[in-house]
Amino acid sequence: MFFIDLIYDQLAGQFICANSTAFLKSALLKDDIGVSDRVPLIDKKFASRVDWNLMRTFVDIVRAGGIGAAARQLNRQQPSISAALKRLEDHVGATLLHRTATGVEMTSAGKAMMALCEDMLESARMMPHQIAQATKRVEGFVRIQIVSGLVSPEFDEAIASFHRRNPDIHIEIRVSPWRQVLDALEQGDVEIGVSYDANVRGSLMYEPLLVERQQLYCSRSSPYFGHRVSRLHDLKDEGFVLTGEDEIELITHLRRRYRLGSKVSGMAEDINEARRLITQGVGIGFLPILAAENEVAKGRLWPLLTAEFEPSYDIYLLARTDPARDTATQLFWDEVYRRVRALRKP
Repeated sequence: MFFIDLIYDQLAGQFICANSTAFLKSALLKDDIGVSDRVPLIDKKFASRVDWNLMRTFVDIVRAGGIGAAARQLNRQQPSISAALKRLEDHVGATLLHRTATGVEMTSAGKAMMALCEDMLESARMMPHQIAQATKRVEGFVRIQIVSGLVSPEFDEAIASFHRRNPDIHIEIRVSPWRQVLDALEQGDVEIGVSYDANVRGSLMYEPLLVERQQLYCSRSSPYFGHRVSRLHDLKDEGFVLTGEDEIELITHLRRRYRLGSKVSGMAEDINEARRLITQGVGIGFLPILAAENEVAKGRLWPLLTAEFEPSYDIYLLARTDPARDTATQLFWDEVYRRVRALRKP
């Protein structure tokens, strides 16, 4: 009796002998397998044999953009970083990184390894938070700053679920114009934000929460009530309710393009108060569609634009990139994050 090792060749779509000369030659020609690498085999004892610190070093190399950069950040000698990468590649039997003129480039095997390593690091980071929650030892505060007029069932459900799981955590919500939300996060005044952002700030992490759409509304007392407007220039002389610093940049550009708001008849930096002014006939103005839908259903507001003219933009769940969050904040972030990600699954 004898045994042979079979390996599934994805390119060929079949199992072949591990000692096949033809397989060895084809494997060495693949992008991810260097000439000096062994043919990758499934090592059932990989988890017990590998030094898990090598995986962290691999992540550090990728995030730093190169072996030399990683060595400087970790305050280690470059040869030791190179040796750690070589040991990991020997363990997995594949080349993970190619050196380039600008640093390193991940192979397809490297990309798979990076995704797995990041998941493991995230799980390790979450261990104390989840254990604290499981043993009912979580107390503290979660400070959240959001834009006004936010309508998000997922966010609301996350708050309810979070409170049921963690009744001893105090939740504080502040409302402000979107730029102030971003500034408060960067300055450390709050831990979680929900806001629009015209640009990406490197100090913040962004998770898309929803796509918000806006409409231009008038009140029942307006001569435009019941009619759609196809030429926005026709509204340039209408009294306008502005939202000041809370106005989305996309709306600002649209208004300026068609000279809307040349005649300001009202101002409110809170969407709910802007809706009040528009509903009472002070002027026409832009509002998020979900924030105005009840007044539209009651016949108190009328949308003037056709659907193709409705401006839309992302609203994000935001936090500082600093991973050292307290348990209360981390658990709240994960609660919202989990619900948002679940919605995107097909």
